[in-house]
Formats: sequence, C-alpha cells, structure tokens
Amino acid sequence: MENVRGAMVDAVRGVGDVASAAVDAVSGTLVTALRGVREITTEATALIFDTVRGVIQGASDVGQDLTKAARGILIGVIRATRETGTETMGAVSATAGAVVKSTAEVGGDLAGVARGAVEGAIEGAKEIGLSAEDAASAAASGAVKAAGELGGTAVEQVRNAVTGTISGVKVILREPFRGEDEEK
Repeated sequence: MENVRGAMVDAVRGVGDVASAAVDAVSGTLVTALRGVREITTEATALIFDTVRGVIQGASDVGQDLTKAARGILIGVIRATRETGTETMGAVSATAGAVVKSTAEVGGDLAGVARGAVEGAIEGAKEIGLSAEDAASAAASGAVKAAGELGGTAVEQVRNAVTGTISGVKVILREPFRGEDEEK
C-alpha cells in the first residue's frame, strides 16, 4: 500500500490530474495483482482494498479532490478486470466499498466519493462495452454496504448520494448491497 500511496503522490505532483493518476495507479497495480484471479475472493478484495487505500491516502496527502480520485479508481479497476479476466461487477462493488472506507479513514466526503465511484463505474463500463446500469448498481451497492459498516449517518449520506440518475444512468440499489450476488 505504501508503494501505491507514494506512486500516487508522485503522479499527482507530476501530472496534477488526480483522476488520471488514480486510473493509472489502480489499473497498473491491479493488473499485476489480479492476474489469474477470476472471482472476487477474500484475498482479491484485500488486494483491491489495499490498492484503493493507497490511492485515497496519496490523493489526500497532496490535497487532491477525493471525488475525482474515486472516479479514477473505478475506471482503473474496470480496465484492470478487462485485462486480467477478473469478474468485473464483484470488483466494482468491492472497489466502491473500499473507496468509502478509505475515505472515512482520512476524514473525507463520503457522499462525494460514493457518487464519484458510481460515475467512474459508469464511465469505465461504457469504455469497455459493459452495462453501465449494472456497473452503477454494483458500485452504489458496494458503497452503501461499506457505509453501513461504518455506522452513524454514513449510510444515509451515501445512499442519498448514489440513488437516482447519475451521468444519465438510473442507479438501482440492490439489497442486501452485495454486488457479486446480482450477477446475471
């Protein structure tokens, strides 16, 4: 995680674009980490979480917009799953949850990053020809599930941020907020 965090800090300082830096950091790290992984297991979820935590902490360290970072993170994970053949919607759900939890650790805007994660999922899905609706629902459900684990007002904030229409896509939350169970 420290390697990802340091790379993220360096990339943002060099490029200045947190979303692009996040896409590159996540896709680069996860292509290597997820190679040969088809399903999102506990181990794969831990790899995703550590990578996302590094990116969020790195972006926070240099005062970048975590909402833009969240968007880039989701685009990056979708690109990584395309390249590795890993199950995409489970990865999207796990990643959105990791974004919310990692943002809570640095005291960031949970609603903003949850919405950014859904926007990134939509953009990433469209980029590789997947259903934007399914990706949006997986991201939203993962974000709400993670917010529920945080407690307090987090779940209400995140739920309100990820419901409705985002980037032209109607987002449907799927109970019980586990994206991997809703695969078609």
